[in-house]
Amino acid sequence: MVGVTAVATVAVATGVAAASPDSAGGPAAPSRSALREERVSAADLANPASQLTDARARLATIELNRLAQERRRAARRAAERRAAAAAARRAAAQQAAQQSAQQSASSTGGSATPSGSPQQIAMAMLGSFGWPSSQFGCLQSLWNAESGWNPTATNPTSGAYGIPQALPGSKMASAGADWQTNPATQIRWGLGYIKQVYGTPCAAWSHQQATGSY
Repeated sequence: MVGVTAVATVAVATGVAAASPDSAGGPAAPSRSALREERVSAADLANPASQLTDARARLATIELNRLAQERRRAARRAAERRAAAAAARRAAAQQAAQQSAQQSASSTGGSATPSGSPQQIAMAMLGSFGWPSSQFGCLQSLWNAESGWNPTATNPTSGAYGIPQALPGSKMASAGADWQTNPATQIRWGLGYIKQVYGTPCAAWSHQQATGSY
């Protein structure tokens, strides 16, 4: 009886140790969830369709990023072209104003320069540019806003100079070498610029009211 009991005890103990996952006698058996995960991972790796789908998704993301960058570059180029075109228009208008001022000075022989205050000089010059005296009110408002009719007025930000606020002021040299100090020279240039770009002082004044500049 003693021998039988000892054998049974050893058998029971051995069975418990084999069944226990924490037994020091051998490694723990993998859980069912771990086995399932391993099978799923292996299936994914072995599935060409899944790999192809992932690759296509990555390529689609790369393509979308490329298109977005290209759109940004195109927008930048368009903005640069618009800025260049605007600068070219301004340069052409200023060049035309210089030519108009030169023609006006030539037509008067450079000698028939009105005298008086800057406003009186401008009023006297209106007719030579083909405008009636009714345009003077708009011109007065325009240059009141631009320079206060001060022949040495200088914009501290842009550097625009004189009664018509030419930018740069040296452009008024086309109307006379004394452009820095002579109101008549500045007014002649300014009226030529208005005629070429806007047609009349009232049109220039309307543009100035709408945009803040002319």
